[in-house]
Amino acid sequence: MNEQNIIKKSVTTIKNSVTFKIITILLLILILLIPASMITSLIHEREYRKQSVVQEISSKWGQEQTIAGPVITLPYKKFFEDKEGKKTFSIRYMHFLPEEINITGEIHPEIRYRGIYEAVLYHSELEMTGSFSYPQFEEMNIQEEDIIWSGVFVSVGISDMRGIKEQVVAKINDTPISLSPGIETNDVLRSGISAKISLSEKGAKTSFYFGMNLNGSHQIYFIPVGQLTTVSMSSTWTTPSFDGSFLPVEREINTQGFHAKWKVLHLNRNYPQYWIGSRHKIQGSGFGVKLFTSVDVYQKSMRTVKYAIMFIVFTFMAFFFSEVMNKIRIHPIQYLLAGFGVTVFYTLLLSISEHLNFDIAYIISSLSVIILITAYSRSILKNTYASLTVSAILTMLYAYLYMVLQLEDYALLMGSIGLFAVLGAVMFVTRKIDWYAIRLDEHNDSKM
Repeated sequence: MNEQNIIKKSVTTIKNSVTFKIITILLLILILLIPASMITSLIHEREYRKQSVVQEISSKWGQEQTIAGPVITLPYKKFFEDKEGKKTFSIRYMHFLPEEINITGEIHPEIRYRGIYEAVLYHSELEMTGSFSYPQFEEMNIQEEDIIWSGVFVSVGISDMRGIKEQVVAKINDTPISLSPGIETNDVLRSGISAKISLSEKGAKTSFYFGMNLNGSHQIYFIPVGQLTTVSMSSTWTTPSFDGSFLPVEREINTQGFHAKWKVLHLNRNYPQYWIGSRHKIQGSGFGVKLFTSVDVYQKSMRTVKYAIMFIVFTFMAFFFSEVMNKIRIHPIQYLLAGFGVTVFYTLLLSISEHLNFDIAYIISSLSVIILITAYSRSILKNTYASLTVSAILTMLYAYLYMVLQLEDYALLMGSIGLFAVLGAVMFVTRKIDWYAIRLDEHNDSKM
């Protein structure tokens, strides 16, 4: 009997041990990381669903557009001797780029909806003018008599041909030309339109004009194929993001929209004005503008989930100190339920923000969780002051997280300062506690 009493007393001592309670709380925190991870997967799934819907809408309207060209291509005969010693030839292509190119255009944005998702689309009106110098064949060791003059063509690269909704107007030396889809060779441009042309006389420039109405989505890029490339774009979109290899030399953004101008020299890129075959690639030199939208609900929700462990720890910390100070035993299941209450915040935030403004969704979700956990803590702690303390801690946490979410550039700094401040406050409050002397006894333990 004495042995049973000793065992029972030892078990009771362990159960009342602060160390045992802390270990239990740490295990509960690890368990709660599982639903937090599931919420992260849910956010990714919803975000992927949105991207699929946007992709579907864009595919019917027009994808992100990249405009390249015009480029003039001259096919010529390359003679050589075959294995039998007979003289034969193969067709090769010489490509040369404009001496100057000027692009002006307007972007007319619009937002299309499908269910709760939205896609940013645009209709652009573009005009391209400029000129080509007469090609220097001798520099490429090409004889003029070897050139197939009837096969000379000009081409303009368009990344998504489905965006062409009206006939493209084109002129070479003020003479209208008829454009066809596709390009005879993909040495320079992968997709686009082309037409057979006749060059100006030797020593004269070949001028060009292209006018097109092009649909697209999210962004429009240009490839600086000219020896001097100038692009001037304007739009009513108020939140542009200038991106790519070159930034605008001039830009103006206001409540009515934006206007931007780029100026790129051939010295700024890594390919020449003319070459043979597929020796050079031009795709990596694009620049342009994205119709930027503010951080969407999924990105914001993902950022909030990253603070899940901090919220769980601080909530458990509030319960733990209430347990230590008031000598109230709180069962691990009660800790676990409070932790689930914290994690529910993220599903509430995600689901509500898909239908309402994110700020409103944040307020509704945080208030719901604060009220829920405060009411629950009042029932288990049996102490109004302790439950109000839990409520105050949660309120400060959610208010602080909201502030961090608004300060995107300073989020890490503010988060680090906040954690440091909380750690300092906890160390200050608990500096005189004798942890070895504390036992988590029930109220009736003292009566026995």
